[in-house]
Amino acid sequence: MTTTKEHDQRIASMTFASVYPHYVTKVEKKGRTEAELHEVIAWLTGYCPADLTRLIESNATFQDLFAGATLNSNASLITGTICGYRIEEIETPLTKQVRYLDKLVDELAKGRKMEKILRSAK
Repeated sequence: MTTTKEHDQRIASMTFASVYPHYVTKVEKKGRTEAELHEVIAWLTGYCPADLTRLIESNATFQDLFAGATLNSNASLITGTICGYRIEEIETPLTKQVRYLDKLVDELAKGRKMEKILRSAK
């Protein structure tokens, strides 16, 4: 699926610090914990909680966040629709990576079991 250049640029320049509190609120409202959120983010990006704190405090953009990340080799197993886009059809790598994160946060908030969220090759 092709996203617009403007859409991709808006995502790239959005700060992780501006979105992170919404992730926390979303998962906690559904009975999950910030520690579980950190586990999901760590699985996808390789960042530990201290790394996340540093990224938030430095107002890192999503472009910065994923530029320094070690993306999980099973990230391509994240499929489905998020924000009206079918993840596996998104062509822009950064936009796809941000949507991977959004999808994992949604699954956590919906109560999906952690072993299902943290995909592994079969």
